[in-house]
Amino acid sequence: MDEIPERVLILGLGVSGESAAEWLSKKGAEVVVVDRASSADLVERSRRLEKNGIKVVLGCADSFPFELDFDLCVVSPGVPVDSVWVRTILEKGIKAISELELGWRYLKCPLLAITGSNGKSTLVKLCADALSLSGLRIAIAGNYGIPLTRVVEKSENLDRVVAEVSSFQLELVDRFNADVAALLNLNPNHLDRHRNFETYLLTKLKIFGTGREHHSNVSVICEEYVGEAITRTGISTGWVTFGVSESSDYRYVDSKVKWKDGNIDLSGTMFDNSVMGMTAACAVAAVRGCGVDASFVEKAGHEFKPLPHRMECVGEVNGIQFIDDSKATNLAAMAAGIKMCNRPVRLIAGGVLKEYDLFFVKKLLAQKVKKVYLIGSSQILMEKAWKEVVDCCCCDNMENAVRTAWSDACAGDVILLSPGCASFDQYRNFEERGEDFRVKVSKITSLYRKE
Repeated sequence: MDEIPERVLILGLGVSGESAAEWLSKKGAEVVVVDRASSADLVERSRRLEKNGIKVVLGCADSFPFELDFDLCVVSPGVPVDSVWVRTILEKGIKAISELELGWRYLKCPLLAITGSNGKSTLVKLCADALSLSGLRIAIAGNYGIPLTRVVEKSENLDRVVAEVSSFQLELVDRFNADVAALLNLNPNHLDRHRNFETYLLTKLKIFGTGREHHSNVSVICEEYVGEAITRTGISTGWVTFGVSESSDYRYVDSKVKWKDGNIDLSGTMFDNSVMGMTAACAVAAVRGCGVDASFVEKAGHEFKPLPHRMECVGEVNGIQFIDDSKATNLAAMAAGIKMCNRPVRLIAGGVLKEYDLFFVKKLLAQKVKKVYLIGSSQILMEKAWKEVVDCCCCDNMENAVRTAWSDACAGDVILLSPGCASFDQYRNFEERGEDFRVKVSKITSLYRKE
């Protein structure tokens, strides 16, 4: 295990930056934290850290107001690798790693690491539920909301950590290699940060390790990507595939996940469809890779409750259903949400686009969507791209969109919030957007009845 560095600079005072600072300080390191912002939340965090002898500089400009004599730099997920800060650190010859890498280096139990463009949190919860049902002592960490450095101390009393991992967390991994790793899917996402899909792909593939010397024992991947993954990573062993074809090691077909010598039945669960069935197949591969019987995935699947803002039914009035899928922050996630609906869809979409190709969803919109109610900064662009195949209405905001969709809807319809965009033009995050939708729906369900 690595020795604790003497002096560490942390870039970014978000949740992971604060966690890394606290852990390193407790281990005896001298820690300095910088952040460009100086919001009330950051001021409160800085006070907590300063009480423990950690130096914090808020409102920090491009140039650092101190000598860069550090042994290590930990970069928070919100700080781009091409930022002036990171470039300066690397030019000085200081090693820069992510908080994920830092936590992994000192973890005292095996790690199941999960990434993907969409559906990561659901897969993490399904795997963690299954492993817990088997009797293992489990903790969830990573992009799920709990930094990996926060579970390091208790990890010696755990059987396994299940971590959700984002592309931002993978940008600056060095020797990272989880015991078991899984890539659920790949769709264009965060191209505003990664510049192009090629860079995004290469970053995501780091979930499996950083080369022949550092790679997972079990690498779970959708069959369509395995050839590319082997070529790009240089890792030739440990691959396990899932998909729908007979050549996949694990495949979803006819409400079941099947493999060479067994199957589990997911009939009647939220995983009993073509979209979520792939999640279940990936989960079976990952859980069996951890040495646990697949029957626990079946049990977890039947007991599973959807996470908030992920295809969550938040109301129904006179046969009109309202579903909150605010977590759908890219078009592939929006498309998955639409496919999961078994009713005619009235779609509320819009916000800040994270990609450039609006046209690959046109066929699906024409087939399954009655009308699109657009909100946010990209509404005009989305209307222009889609109006040839589906009726579109620019509603500006959530209140107008919900009210108009409700006015248009009839029994048997579903009003689906699945924005396909980020939320930060009108909301702090996707959770706040989903809660706003829920509030607007509750006004309808409590005060009105459709005639």
